[in-house]
Amino acid sequence: MAGRPRTSVGTVLTLVVVVGLAIDACVHFHLASSFTANRTRWLSEPELFRAEAAASLVAAVALLVRPNRYTILLAFLLAAAGTFAVVFYRYVDLGQVGPIPSMYDPYWAPPEKTLSAVGEALAALAALALLTMGRRGTGSAARRDG
Repeated sequence: MAGRPRTSVGTVLTLVVVVGLAIDACVHFHLASSFTANRTRWLSEPELFRAEAAASLVAAVALLVRPNRYTILLAFLLAAAGTFAVVFYRYVDLGQVGPIPSMYDPYWAPPEKTLSAVGEALAALAALALLTMGRRGTGSAARRDG
């Protein structure tokens, strides 16, 4: 961390982001095989779930290793996009969009889906708070650019 002490609030928020992304990754890896039949010619839902899980793990590790506004922004974008996707596909039957299979799932079962949504939402909110703290110059990791 280049000698800069992190605030306790910044540390807690960072941990919330990391844990939320880790939950997201675990749930997506776990549930991926449940959707093997849902595919298009180009993509399958398990491939998308595994990509989401891998990206979340990369973002979580990057935030731990090099906490700065870019890694926080990456974590925020992944967590917010994941939250949006799970809620959107819960309520909207968009159907297949190009190479992306229809991922409409009107149920909150299995319980892991709810756990993932909560983890992603908390991670997004905590990352947004870290970004805001960095702009105000309160001593958070978000102040660091490099």
